[in-house]
Amino acid sequence: MSEPYLHPGPTSFWFRYFFSTDHKVIARQFLWSGLSFLLLGGLLAMMIRWQWAYPGQRVPLLGLILGGDGAITPSSYTGLFTMHGLIMVFWAITPLLIGAIGNFCIPLLIGARDMAFPRLNMYSFWTFALSAALVVAAFFAELGPATAGWTTYPPLSTMVGAPSAGQTLMVAALFIVGASTIMGGINYIVTVIRFRAPGMTYMRMPLTVWGLWLTSILNVLFVPILGSAGLLLLLDRLAGTKFFIAGAMVGRAAGDPLLFQHLFWIFGHPEVYILILPAWGVIGDLLSFFARKPAYWYRGTVGAMAAVTIVSGLVYGHHMYVAGISPMLGLGFEILTLAISFPAVVLFVNWLHTVWQGSNRFAVPMLFALGTVFVFGIGGLTGLFLGTISTDVYLHDTIWVVGHFHLTMAAATFLGGLAAIYFWFPKMFGREMDPTLGKLHFWGTIVLLTAVFVAMHVAGYAGQSRRLYDPFQYGFLRHLAPLNRWTSFAAFALGAFQLPFMFNFIKSAFAGKKAGANPWQVGTLEWTHAPSPPPHYNYQAIPTVLRGPHEFSDPAILQALGKDWVGQAEELPSASEAKVAAGA
Repeated sequence: MSEPYLHPGPTSFWFRYFFSTDHKVIARQFLWSGLSFLLLGGLLAMMIRWQWAYPGQRVPLLGLILGGDGAITPSSYTGLFTMHGLIMVFWAITPLLIGAIGNFCIPLLIGARDMAFPRLNMYSFWTFALSAALVVAAFFAELGPATAGWTTYPPLSTMVGAPSAGQTLMVAALFIVGASTIMGGINYIVTVIRFRAPGMTYMRMPLTVWGLWLTSILNVLFVPILGSAGLLLLLDRLAGTKFFIAGAMVGRAAGDPLLFQHLFWIFGHPEVYILILPAWGVIGDLLSFFARKPAYWYRGTVGAMAAVTIVSGLVYGHHMYVAGISPMLGLGFEILTLAISFPAVVLFVNWLHTVWQGSNRFAVPMLFALGTVFVFGIGGLTGLFLGTISTDVYLHDTIWVVGHFHLTMAAATFLGGLAAIYFWFPKMFGREMDPTLGKLHFWGTIVLLTAVFVAMHVAGYAGQSRRLYDPFQYGFLRHLAPLNRWTSFAAFALGAFQLPFMFNFIKSAFAGKKAGANPWQVGTLEWTHAPSPPPHYNYQAIPTVLRGPHEFSDPAILQALGKDWVGQAEELPSASEAKVAAGA
């Protein structure tokens, strides 16, 4: 590619760090924003766990901001779990995995100099920032923040159920963050289709790119449905319309609250895969990189991820088994829900086969990748009981659902995101993170995180309902108080084990050891053809891709180059090239 395609670098401080169109700067903006909201959402979770351990008692330290005696009230409790859920899904995990990792990795991994639409990329972040400002403002609303639950079901989310301006601000924030997500999704899709380097065929793309690309397709298809539901709900709250107001309440010209549930879950179940697909892609690459083996059945993994993407839009009804849907319709959703397990099993087996008898290097990214596989496996098994109607009827309103949801959508995406941060940190900042602190962070996180969410399954199986301010007011649940208290202690310790990561991340970003050109010894383009950190144009000359991303432990490569890996665009001596081609 010739010199005119090198877009000019920023010329001022503001356009370098704030209003930048460079995908790497925008990735860091999403990263810092996501980490900030992850901290906020985590603090809200600690307050929820305190309430389950010591119902109605004063909250240490954080209780000072609640006013009065510093105890959590029933009203503030509903605000806590509502804001926690919404923040974690839309303003923590989404910007970390999709906004930060997606923005940073896609152009670099496919050999592009930037996104297809750099200005749209900038607008995407600042639209996200506007939504984030509304989220913060919701905490300071006169009657408190949103209290209708993270699913925002009417009539709880109407002006009758949640009269606070905080609820209105959160619905508006959801609509705006959806617009940001659609902007990013369009950019990612077009960039992958049109801006791949010469020779970068679809079957030579890293699995990380596949995960992010498929996620973007789901975002563009299904986020508008959530946006439509949010817009109609805003009209109900502000303009007096009745899209989701039951007819018995307002007369004949009325809508139906169940309509919102359908719209929400048509988006909501694909959202599970919108968040986990990038993590699947990341760990598919990392397991190969650190096992020093080609990713087992690469095409099968890609096909399984594509199959999950397609079927994910057809299974939403299992969230509504107890909402009164037709039994025949429920049976169809049950069959589809169980069917989506098959491609997930293909992925799981491929991951295990990749690390089996590999020359495994247990660096920090590899540990977090293996942790992702572990928690997703447990969460997937517990989800089978929610996919079948007979067991879901009993478990649906218990915290078994909360434990399952957190293992598959929260824990797996959280650990997958951390694996990605530890792996690409040297490329993003040009410095290394402390591996000792990283391993301390991993072991504390994986043990305590598993303990917390598995214990929630136990309490749910025993009948503890979710959303209860004080479950132990019910006699049949009082024997679960010690279990909840010990689970909360584990959750507090889990929060404490995030402090080494925070220290490690901030210290390393500004004063860490300078990173080498290719510290992980892998062959993808960003590690072999771009310095750390890359310049604003990424590649002085666009590389020509010759092979896939997982070329490890080939005897011909070892003989020719004296190493167990080869770059995607690395040329070999002609004789060695012939041997490699013959082996392929």
